[in-house]
Amino acid sequence: MRLTTRSRYGTRMALDIAQNGQETPVRIGDIAERQGVSVKYLEKLIRELKSAGFIKSKRGPRGGHMLAKSPTEITVGEIVRVLEGGTSLVECTGDPSVCSRAESCLTRSLWQEAAEAMYDKLNSITLAELLSDAGQCSEPEKIGTPLF
Repeated sequence: MRLTTRSRYGTRMALDIAQNGQETPVRIGDIAERQGVSVKYLEKLIRELKSAGFIKSKRGPRGGHMLAKSPTEITVGEIVRVLEGGTSLVECTGDPSVCSRAESCLTRSLWQEAAEAMYDKLNSITLAELLSDAGQCSEPEKIGTPLF
């Protein structure tokens, strides 16, 4: 199982905003430059995170993006769920009607349990915890590198 770039880049973007947007909004171009991701791709992700209530935006010359909630209130699981479109690892666990074998499938419950275990872990990690862990990094070459 792999998480898509949507989840990975979306989490990095939220961390960047949390790290750099405490005082003033963060411009998406600055995030793109720091994270090495295109502005266009980040704009798609930010719209989804904004619709979900995790990001707020300010227009104008001093505009940009900030977290709509405290980093202690946003979990990685919430970001991944929004950007991946749910919590299912395989399509049939979210909608059994897509597979004629769903009712008799010997592995369907395994995929459900695996998804639950993964999201339990992701839901237990907040942006604040990731930022705190990054702050404990003592190697000079890691300072200023993109998170995640």
